[in-house]
Amino acid sequence: MPELRVGERVWSVDAGSNLLDALNQAGVAVPYSCRAGSCHACLVRCVQGEPQDNQPEALAFAQREHGWRLACQCQVSEDLQVEVFDPRRDGLSATVAERDWLSPTVLRLRLLPERALRYNAGQHLVLWTEQGVARPYSLASLPEEDRYLEFHLDCRQPGAFSDAARLLEVGEPIRLGELRGGALHYDPDWHARPLWLLAAGTGLAPLWGVLREALRQGHEGPIRLVHLAHDATEHYLAPALDELAARFPNLSVDYVTGAELPDFLAKLRLVSRQTLALLCGAPASVEAWSKRLYLAGLPRNQLLADVFVPHA
Repeated sequence: MPELRVGERVWSVDAGSNLLDALNQAGVAVPYSCRAGSCHACLVRCVQGEPQDNQPEALAFAQREHGWRLACQCQVSEDLQVEVFDPRRDGLSATVAERDWLSPTVLRLRLLPERALRYNAGQHLVLWTEQGVARPYSLASLPEEDRYLEFHLDCRQPGAFSDAARLLEVGEPIRLGELRGGALHYDPDWHARPLWLLAAGTGLAPLWGVLREALRQGHEGPIRLVHLAHDATEHYLAPALDELAARFPNLSVDYVTGAELPDFLAKLRLVSRQTLALLCGAPASVEAWSKRLYLAGLPRNQLLADVFVPHA
């Protein structure tokens, strides 16, 4: 049986064990979200030995050269010495600039990093508290328009990070992990095509950024944004979205609750086979939307999706 070493700790694991599971089951806290190699929350550095990496292309060559691996995509096949991501050593310092509730369950965090961060709409970051609690969140801000890095936290269910975030005060420090791009973005080549943005819950955060980026770049085609929420009180950006819709004639906004979703999906029709659809939210919502769009005739390569996987 191969051995895992983290600091002074050494223990045996079954050959072929998933590295992320082997670390967390032994009490070595490694954060994760997607388990698909997209969010990059589970970065670890292999100091000695080499795991079987099922998705080597997920990291840049320079990162791999320095030993970084995504634990969720690795299997332990030999003795392995690992260093976990240390936010104090490997992260970027920031402070809480603002925190407020956008709805009864959505907490907005605005962070001010110690230095300017270059990013694009739709990307995400791993946030670390000073106590070492971590969670990846999508950016809702735009570097060209917003002074702060903005995040929308779903606090409807208990969670280690969201529980800690409730207690954060303005001025408190927080650490930022790796900046990572998911599937969601805006391409200027799309400027004349119909664009659908379908968000469930706080899946609206990255699409709020993508929407504003599209409008900033003068998108000419029709844009339709749909926000799915548990109930009407959770359409937390409705005032801002309605204001944008009043300013831009090519933008329309639909608000849908969970009870209304089956009827909404049944009536959903494509305006054009050139439509591009960007989806973000919980797995069940993204799957339901994807299936309906495919049945409506949307080619699979015109659908981009990021899935928010609940942390066990």
